[in-house]
Amino acid sequence: MSLQKLIVNYAEFNLWANKTYAAWLKTKSDELLEKKVASSYPSIMLTVKHIWDTERFWLSILKDEIPGKFTQDFKGSNLEAFEGFINQSDGFSKYVNSLSEDKLIAESKLDMPWLKGLLPRYEFIQHCLNHSTYHRGQIVTIGRNIGIIDPPMTDYNYYNMAIKPI
Repeated sequence: MSLQKLIVNYAEFNLWANKTYAAWLKTKSDELLEKKVASSYPSIMLTVKHIWDTERFWLSILKDEIPGKFTQDFKGSNLEAFEGFINQSDGFSKYVNSLSEDKLIAESKLDMPWLKGLLPRYEFIQHCLNHSTYHRGQIVTIGRNIGIIDPPMTDYNYYNMAIKPI
């Protein structure tokens, strides 16, 4: 399998997993989604918004654009947040799909106050999508701590074998 096919598959997996989570979480009450617990982002919705914002940030970096500040200032409804979350992941996946192998291995620049450096574009993509997976795991843990015990299966191997066999 080529690097391009692997990275595209991972971006499509991320979009599928985020869509799956959004569909699942839409069945929960706003009260549960906003309930605070000890975590990196102390509610399910704050964690969803963080994934959304981080994918926005990294897509800007990948496109050599100025990313803007991280923010948790979204004031819309939870349904609107899920829509933005999915639209961002869809845009990220489409961008990754548009990249040739040469573009994936080309170096991309990170120039932020906390970290500076160059890496191949695919490394930043992999980092971003892995970060989203990490926080989806936190959503499950937050959910279990507030009584939500029916998380969907979104494991990468499950996606590859059951949802979209390679």
